[in-house]
Amino acid sequence: MLEVLNDADYELFRKLIYDESGITFSDTNRSILDGRIKELLRVKNLQTPAEYYALVTKNTEEMKIMLDSVTTNLTRFFRNQPHFDAFVNYVIPHIIEYKKNHGTDRTIKIWSAGCSTGEEPYTIAMIMKEICPAGWNFQITASDISLKSLMTAQQGFYSDAKVDGIPADYLQKYFTKMEGGYQVKKELSEKIRFDYHNLKNDSGARNLDVVFCRNVLIYFDEPAQLAVINRFWNSMSNHSYLYIGHSESLFGMKTDFQFLKTEWACLYTKILE
Repeated sequence: MLEVLNDADYELFRKLIYDESGITFSDTNRSILDGRIKELLRVKNLQTPAEYYALVTKNTEEMKIMLDSVTTNLTRFFRNQPHFDAFVNYVIPHIIEYKKNHGTDRTIKIWSAGCSTGEEPYTIAMIMKEICPAGWNFQITASDISLKSLMTAQQGFYSDAKVDGIPADYLQKYFTKMEGGYQVKKELSEKIRFDYHNLKNDSGARNLDVVFCRNVLIYFDEPAQLAVINRFWNSMSNHSYLYIGHSESLFGMKTDFQFLKTEWACLYTKILE
């Protein structure tokens, strides 16, 4: 029985995961990778890491399964409330004002990058349903590298414990109580397009007004972080806003994003006009 990866095997998988996703494993989180690979060997009924390495490097679907397995998915509804306070009181009003003044379309485009099991995009959708003015529309794209998480998000069913934190009136309005939990109503789920996406690649999206990518950059090293941030820049409109995790920062990074401190929370802007 494999206990842990030896140094050579660990380096092979560490480099493979980095090359495929930008996700970095170091000595401090090596045990996570050890445990995930050991479990994958058990599931595939393989005896050695070399056998599994050969499998994932030849099979695209197995590669996705491995990347899914090594990704940590921790989230909740209305996580970091000050971010959403800034979203309601500053970001959306400024986007609407800009679009009105520049005669652009009245659709607000939002990307939840690294959406995990869907709590973040559903939170955004609930807020937008409440504050989006008459005559305006919004579109949310929610993406993740974990197919398992995306399936949970698309199903939109959450246990009683998972919905803790959703305001009671929102819960009643946008969810249906079922046995064992709550089901997202269609009026909310139809506003979100879930998509498998590896942040190592260009999403193809353009003219986005808001990008949420919170608590994802911490899994990347600096070159991979910069590459992701630059791809966000290219995907966003000339008057747009970027959210990253409260413990993350673009400080010292060669990027054109500008730091913005609002009354409620800090974020970043792309303001070219």
